[in-house]
Parts: sequence; C-alpha cells; structure tokens
Amino acid sequence: MSANVKKILTVGVVALVLFFLITQPTESAAAVHNVLGWLKKGAEAIVTFVRTLFS
Repeated sequence: MSANVKKILTVGVVALVLFFLITQPTESAAAVHNVLGWLKKGAEAIVTFVRTLFS
C-alpha cells in the first residue's frame, strides 16, 4: 500500500470519527464506554489467569 493511500485512509477514518462525535455525542460516548468495559473485563481475565497460573 502506498504512502498516499495510507494517508488518505487515515484522514478519512479521522474525519468519520469526528463526524460521529459531533453529530451523535451521546451514542459515541456510550460506544466508548462499552469498549472500555470490554477492555477492563479482558484485562481482569488476563490477571485472573496469570494469578491462577502461578498459585
């Protein structure tokens, strides 16, 4: 993939994210909250696995 295509895709993705943040802030906040919740659960599962592994 050439550098110009990567740059165009990056700008497009950033523009799309900004569009949704501006036009639908409540839904965007809920989506971010859900993603952070999934990341937290995943991190907790990894910590539990490592603790169990070395217990």
